[in-house]
Amino acid sequence: MGFQALSLKGRALRLLAGREHSRAELERKLAAHETEPGELARALDELQAKGFINEQRVVESVLYRRASSLGASRVKQELQAKGLPAEAVAQAVAGLQATELERAREVWRKKFGEPASDAAGRAKQMRFLASRGFSPEAIRRVVRGEDD
Repeated sequence: MGFQALSLKGRALRLLAGREHSRAELERKLAAHETEPGELARALDELQAKGFINEQRVVESVLYRRASSLGASRVKQELQAKGLPAEAVAQAVAGLQATELERAREVWRKKFGEPASDAAGRAKQMRFLASRGFSPEAIRRVVRGEDD
């Protein structure tokens, strides 16, 4: 391994120092720096073997950073964009759906605090929650003020 492979590995480690990255994200970000075919794959294989690249940690990181303020469908989108295995994404999203209503209620409370006085206000609140990726059922219940 020459200096170039070390450089790719160094770049990957610099990215990983900032936050967890999936292998697919690292491939996307570092592809332009590869000088010979297979060089990037070898560097990433080595980092993965040493535990620097860990898909489960990427999932946990996204859940930790985003789940409190986003609905399950939006978190699912972010996980898929990172190129994570479908099974890991499905498992993470299934866990989020159980708490969807409480999380939607908390996001709504922080943003609005009280029920809207008219249809236009309710529509605005519903659009806001929908943009955050909450389910239509959770949005309806939160905006109408329905309890469990």
